Amino acid sequence: MKRREFLKSAGALAATAAVSAPSVISSAKAQSRKETMLIVSESGPNNIDIHGVGTNVPGYEVSWNCYDRLISHEMKDVNGTPYYDRDKFKMELAEDMNVGDMSATFKLKKNAKFQDGTPVTAKDVKWSLDRAVSVGGFPTFQMAAGSLTKKEQFVAVDDNTFRVDFARKDRLTIPDLAVIVPCIMNSGLVKKHATEKDPWGLEYTKQNTAGSGAYKVTAWTPGTEVVMERNDAWVGGKLPEVKKIIWRIVPSAGNRRALLERGDADISYDLPNKDFVELKSAGKLNIVSTPYSNGIQYIGMNVKNPPFDNLKVRQAVAYALPYQKIMDAVLFGLAKPMFGAAAGAPTQVAWPQPHKYNTDIAKAKALLAEAGHPNGFETTISFDLGFAGVNEPLCVLVQESLAQIGIKCSINKIPGANWRTELNKKVLPLYTNVFSGWLDYPEYFFIWCYHGKNSIFNTMSYQSKTTDDFIDGAVTAAANGDKATYEKSVKGFVDTAYADMPRIPLYQPYVNVAMQKNVSGYQYWFHRRLDYRTLTKG
Repeated sequence: MKRREFLKSAGALAATAAVSAPSVISSAKAQSRKETMLIVSESGPNNIDIHGVGTNVPGYEVSWNCYDRLISHEMKDVNGTPYYDRDKFKMELAEDMNVGDMSATFKLKKNAKFQDGTPVTAKDVKWSLDRAVSVGGFPTFQMAAGSLTKKEQFVAVDDNTFRVDFARKDRLTIPDLAVIVPCIMNSGLVKKHATEKDPWGLEYTKQNTAGSGAYKVTAWTPGTEVVMERNDAWVGGKLPEVKKIIWRIVPSAGNRRALLERGDADISYDLPNKDFVELKSAGKLNIVSTPYSNGIQYIGMNVKNPPFDNLKVRQAVAYALPYQKIMDAVLFGLAKPMFGAAAGAPTQVAWPQPHKYNTDIAKAKALLAEAGHPNGFETTISFDLGFAGVNEPLCVLVQESLAQIGIKCSINKIPGANWRTELNKKVLPLYTNVFSGWLDYPEYFFIWCYHGKNSIFNTMSYQSKTTDDFIDGAVTAAANGDKATYEKSVKGFVDTAYADMPRIPLYQPYVNVAMQKNVSGYQYWFHRRLDYRTLTKG
């Protein structure tokens, strides 16, 4: 897609809504519309097990709704939207939590059962958390972010009592038990499908849910549809009003918009931003826009290999990016800029916060010449095709802008089902991606994205002992209540990251959700996906 084609198509989106869309509600009509929720989105899950290899973001949505955790978060109000409270917890599978100096003990709900009727026991909890710290990759690193690394830390005291022993004092440990990864699985069921080569039964849970959560997957056709039905025996919270979720994958943004405007679909949350602006103005749907907690969209560069191993090349790219054009032509203002901070602006003890770069083509050309590339070079920029609505026009504008300084950039579109796998190989030279830290603390984001020691989302292959020391210092200071050292450490890792610029923040995205007027109960969660358990239809 060339820029003129992109801009032309953007202007035609309103007309696209009138195009006849494929019928996707035949199965929904079999039940009362009040008891069935039809969701349409651009992409769907590639794996319904959060512990699976390369599970994509849509896969998180299934896991969140089909499995329980020991604890979850309370809600607070942020600008009229229910928003998870980072610092307050509520019980989910546990009925009680007692946090001591170096351990936390949980009493399980005695009437909790898995979706096949098997009682949930502390042995299932231990097996599930043992699995999370053992399968490797993202799940294991997520657990380690809260200092949960060894099976020996998880103790089934008796059938109804479970204990977590702390490896060290870490303020991220308890919050880390409330994210998606430490979900509780039916260990007996999964073990029946385990093999010598697959001791944790990952092939089975890739396509089958084995939880005690509010919903269970009853049908899944990858790339087409996921059907989930309510688990009427759920005890993790108030029984949901919606009995059936039909999640249909509709790649065409125009068709998704048409389904909403006709009243056929109930919810969609990944329309182009222009559509959200127009739909909000029309007033026929409820539109909710919430900034990603602890999240940015960015341009990443592989700093291990030439030419992006050269700081001046990275600085040249940072000056060449068309920040404001992206804000205007791609996002239509539905994002918070993470660029153009005033030259003398002090570094904040916060994340995200803007860097001081603005678009300056002349300065970018000069830096590229100083780096030994007066005529530029050729490279590729990659993006997740599962979120093409934003990523593709963004990359078109970046491609056009980099061409002005001699960098010839071909666009590499990676299918959403493969994106995580390709990204985590850490070989893409230039790419755009979104990262949002589940635990809303600056050091947590930097542990994931900038730490040089086995950090899975440090996809830039960035290594800096200075940055690592600041991150580690912030973690230790937070655990010990040392505010002065904590603030110094946060400012230190932000300043170092912006001096080295292995990734260039563009903006803090918004989660935009379009709903019919009779749909209520939407809540914003750290994972940015829908929580079906609180949704209702009038």
